[in-house]
Amino acid sequence: MEFARVSGLCVACCVAVPSAKAQPVDNDVEFARLTWTEVAAAVRAGTDTIIIPIGGTEQSGPYIAVGKHNVRAQVLAARIARELGHTLVAPVVAYVPEGGTNPRTSHMRFPGTISIPPAAFTGLLEGAAESFHVQGFRRIVFIADHGGYLSYVKAVATHLDHEWRGAGRAIYVAPYYDVIATRYADALRAQGLGADVGKHADLSDTALMLAVDPGMVRETALRAAPLPGASAGVYGGDPRPATAALGRIGVDMQVQAAVDALRREH
Repeated sequence: MEFARVSGLCVACCVAVPSAKAQPVDNDVEFARLTWTEVAAAVRAGTDTIIIPIGGTEQSGPYIAVGKHNVRAQVLAARIARELGHTLVAPVVAYVPEGGTNPRTSHMRFPGTISIPPAAFTGLLEGAAESFHVQGFRRIVFIADHGGYLSYVKAVATHLDHEWRGAGRAIYVAPYYDVIATRYADALRAQGLGADVGKHADLSDTALMLAVDPGMVRETALRAAPLPGASAGVYGGDPRPATAALGRIGVDMQVQAAVDALRREH
């Protein structure tokens, strides 16, 4: 990946706002909606965990908006936080490594994708996590909604967990992402929906988005479209049979997998 050398690079995290039909994100768990005194009071009252949801801005075929990972990660993180209790949700990390710019590789071959260097990404995660750590949060939790950067997230969590030993935890919740290509894909196959699911902009990806925020899916155009393939940015099975009901199966699996993993870590 080739990028111009930039000193003092600062990357802003964006919060993706669901549409009117989206699953609501409760204000009481959103870090960004609190004042500093409310954050301090929450920590004093026992709020010891904060989730950093990591999304990404990328092409997802002609029928899913480019902010899908950001919306899903933010909404699902709020559900996880409510299930756990004593947990807040940080603003979603919307800028992630998505491929090279010169030459253009991976999702950067399509318009609609934003990519940053891995070093900027890991620096952002470390800086955000350290900020929460010094404010009194004992557990900094990373959930990742996209597969392309998982190794970086895991490395950051491992490094910080070692640095903070005895004074706090940094936790990468692998089951949140892993369940999509395993248990959720198996559940879809069991319903006769094809063997090639659990990939990118396919049936499973589209169904998950319909369950979380249907306004992010161009559903009318999708239903009338010919079968989209790799040239359109769709990898995996036919997305056209996707429904919100099918997506809720996967969303519930993701939330429960993350909650179970974090309860084991407590």
